[in-house]
Amino acid sequence: MISEIIDQEIKKAMLAKNSAQLRGLRAIKAALLLARTEKGSSEEITEESELKILQKLIKQRRESADIYKQQNREDLYQVEEEEIEVINQFLPQQLGRDEVATIIESVIKQSGATSVKDMGKVMGMANKELAGKADGKLIAEIVKEKLA
Repeated sequence: MISEIIDQEIKKAMLAKNSAQLRGLRAIKAALLLARTEKGSSEEITEESELKILQKLIKQRRESADIYKQQNREDLYQVEEEEIEVINQFLPQQLGRDEVATIIESVIKQSGATSVKDMGKVMGMANKELAGKADGKLIAEIVKEKLA
């Protein structure tokens, strides 16, 4: 479970006085704690749920970083980039565009999709297949290309 690893990494970051690492780890821990309390104290979150939470954290930070970059706030942009780097350490290796396209082609064949009207069905299957391995925007972009 990612939450157990995070606790150990927080201790290491505190001992090393690595504030950037510590900030990212604390953000992960807070998000995981929040998710655990939302579902109820008796219910443990799954590793799949943890990966979704981490992807959401990265997406939020990328959006913030883009805004900071547009507004020439390099100091705040750098903070977001550091946190993205820390969070990425706990996600599986992201697949390249070609690999994602190959998987999506097989999903389209399995589903029997023929046009953009079938995009919802293909997206559902593709997201399950590529959970944690590819960005949702990239998946949607490739599915549109293949079905167009």
